[in-house]
Amino acid sequence: MSPIPPPVPLPAGAEMVSLTENLGRGALAIASYAALGVILLIAGFYVIDMAVPGKLSRLIRSDRNSNATLLTGSGLAAVGLIVAASIWSSGGVLYEGLLATAVFGLVGIAVQTVARIVFDKVAGFSVRELVREPELQPGACLLAVIYLAIGLITAVAVI
Repeated sequence: MSPIPPPVPLPAGAEMVSLTENLGRGALAIASYAALGVILLIAGFYVIDMAVPGKLSRLIRSDRNSNATLLTGSGLAAVGLIVAASIWSSGGVLYEGLLATAVFGLVGIAVQTVARIVFDKVAGFSVRELVREPELQPGACLLAVIYLAIGLITAVAVI
């Protein structure tokens, strides 16, 4: 059995941080990032809402439109990937991390919007037409995967 090593002394000028202070900082960071993430998801929802005819919440809740639900869900999942990558890459510095997350999240939403418009033109798909269909459409499934891919690409670019 090997002996227990002696404690390592702190470098000169270093101060001890209490467990309570550490937990408080961690809780503040979690709450701050979560709040920012929710704000970015709401922004993403409204950007998607502008791309579809009618009110997106009505299309999903009342009309039970599968195409609108799939496209919205994949778009918001992509925003979530970007937010998560921004948080992960922040390196534990709260204020700079929050700023980077906000900027990268907004850039991600903008990139998704531009990519959707470009892809609609290139592939001949229209989100507006897809969400008018009552049944799930193959084009909506394809666009949902593209939204996730754009989110993943943007998230990796953040890292």
